[in-house]
Amino acid sequence: MRGLVRILKASGVALGALALTATLLHWLWPVAPVDLMPYEDLTGSHKTLLQSREYAIVAGTPWATRAGEAMLLRGGRACDAAAASLLALNVTHGEAASFPGVAPVMYYDGRTRSIRSYIGVGTAPRAASIAAFRADGHETVPLMDIRAQLVPASPDVLFALLADCGVMSFGEIAAPAIQLAREGFPAHKIIIQNLDLPLYKRFGFSLILPYNRDVWLKGQWRRGLILHERLTFPDLAKSLAAMAGAERDVLAAGGTRAAGLAAARAHFYEGPLAQAIAEHHAEHGGWISRADLREYRGGWELPVSGGYGDYTLHSNGPWSQGLMAPMILQTLEGVDLQALGHNTPAYIHAVTQAIDLAMADRDAYVGDSSQSRAMLRRLLSKEYATERRAQMTPRAFGPAPRPGAAPGTAAHARVLATRFAFDRLDPTFGQDTSQITIVDRAGDAIVITPSDFPRTPMIPGTGLTLGNRMVQFRLEENSPNALAPGKRPRITPHAILVFKDQRLFLAFSTPGGDMQAQALVQTFLNIVVFGMDVQSAVSAPRFYTVAAPSSFAPHEARPGVVRLEADLFAASAAGLGALGYEPEENPRLDKDFGAVGAILVDDRGLLNSGADPREETLAAGR
Repeated sequence: MRGLVRILKASGVALGALALTATLLHWLWPVAPVDLMPYEDLTGSHKTLLQSREYAIVAGTPWATRAGEAMLLRGGRACDAAAASLLALNVTHGEAASFPGVAPVMYYDGRTRSIRSYIGVGTAPRAASIAAFRADGHETVPLMDIRAQLVPASPDVLFALLADCGVMSFGEIAAPAIQLAREGFPAHKIIIQNLDLPLYKRFGFSLILPYNRDVWLKGQWRRGLILHERLTFPDLAKSLAAMAGAERDVLAAGGTRAAGLAAARAHFYEGPLAQAIAEHHAEHGGWISRADLREYRGGWELPVSGGYGDYTLHSNGPWSQGLMAPMILQTLEGVDLQALGHNTPAYIHAVTQAIDLAMADRDAYVGDSSQSRAMLRRLLSKEYATERRAQMTPRAFGPAPRPGAAPGTAAHARVLATRFAFDRLDPTFGQDTSQITIVDRAGDAIVITPSDFPRTPMIPGTGLTLGNRMVQFRLEENSPNALAPGKRPRITPHAILVFKDQRLFLAFSTPGGDMQAQALVQTFLNIVVFGMDVQSAVSAPRFYTVAAPSSFAPHEARPGVVRLEADLFAASAAGLGALGYEPEENPRLDKDFGAVGAILVDDRGLLNSGADPREETLAAGR
């Protein structure tokens, strides 16, 4: 006990000294003038339903929306527009969806009527291991460690889209992003919120991640970012321009479009950028090698699918949480949700229980390369949903429910370690992930959910943010999501395409971590059960169960707690308390509750677009 007291006292002295040093430097360090740009923020604003006939696009920032729209107006296909939008998002929302982070994709080809998923998350390096983290005393993957970086995925995604379903060059689709990175754009509300660090954290950020500080705070850690100040990313512009230059050289020499794309891709995965990544890892104890980068491939795959009434949902494979929405909705299919009433305590209780049951199965069974197609069929079957529905209870579960029984497994032995401490000093900041949704003139539809945040060392001189997505692995060998060399973590980002009677009905995605599937399910039910138009469905108040262990290290949980946006808390908190829940009030239009972008195709072929008011999301169409 005395030893603990001494440690606490020493920690307090160290924190006090750090705070004093930061305060002194705050007043002594010179600060450059602020270059403000005119801009009217979209976060928290009222957004109206947009209807169009030719095309529609919804993306996480207006610059990403306009970049994608520009490609459509120049004759590009949905895949070209999505690639341009993705790069523009990497610049204008790069604190949440970085280049070269993760980017899960769902794609529908209106000509062939095929539905495909593209694997948009990188692999653990070949040198990665649970033993190495355990040897350093880590129970979970550390949040700010260079070893938390995956082999980058989004460049591979970009070139797959351009090669397989696009018609434009990399140089064409990258031009808007390069211009934005060079000339700048105004810091919007979400960037400010995500990087709104107190002085002592900005000081620590500067010490621990000095290049990240230079990129994001321009050395001005003393004051932090100012709303609407001009942000530029010259190193990232240089990297993207060099990739475009590699393509341009091939085309100038008479090479084909395919050869040009291959050259631009090779510049990243085999050329100067790969060298910079590998050298930085070698110098600083990281694991990514030239071979890891050279051999990386994502790949097209069949989606996971499930149904709700006349609707079929298609999403990404078990390297994501794509099967969550189908599982939740199939469990709810036998419940008369309309009779319960929209967002009543009884309705929130029913949906929350279905979510908690699906979360238990996700954590017990789902991970990259961890299960057979037979297990996936079992988890996504109507029979299994019926079994899980029977386990719903009249009151809150209390402790999180246990997983169901899947063939050939000992499910109950796979309940993993969970933390319940929420008062710890949190070294993280902000929230990552964004979204892109597009339907073009030919009826092609694409949804991308890009992500990653500068919590780990960026690659000096390049502007590249490799994120810390390895924190979604478990350091427990009995987990289907256990870290292993060459394996992909089961990430939260995923994209969804919904069909009705074999016709495209809805394309949508959202940021939000473990809230993602919850926000998408609530939006879907708002439309299908309660008859809302897509914008009203996206804007409606939401609830958020945090009973299951977080997908992010250190995998904490709060059984029985349901977070509610303020409007919903006022209406339903008392009723939920009577059902055994612990309601928690959150701000109205809280970005923690997702920022859905959605396009609904109605019976007349009209494109109805909804952009979430919780973030800078913007819809456009014609």
